[in-house]
Amino acid sequence: MSVNIKPLEDRIVVKQLDAEQTTASGLVIPDTAKEKPQEGEVVAIGPGRFNEDGDGRVPMDVAVGDKVIYSKYGGTEVKYAGEEFLILSARDVLAVVG
Repeated sequence: MSVNIKPLEDRIVVKQLDAEQTTASGLVIPDTAKEKPQEGEVVAIGPGRFNEDGDGRVPMDVAVGDKVIYSKYGGTEVKYAGEEFLILSARDVLAVVG
């Protein structure tokens, strides 16, 4: 997936993965009762923040295409070109899945 959003410094753009819509026993969960997903796919990354000396950038720990788990209340939700994305700091990423 390509997106025309270019995050700055150590920020990343994540496309949230859909939350599970049924329980293990087959019950359908309505939209109002669903929890916000905490998993998504990285669609864009920034160049990284500058190091303490200011002469280079700290490399990012994630890459475009990575599936990540992020902090529950981290980031800012934005709507762009009819799709919803989450822009968050790389520090809000807790783990890379798979």
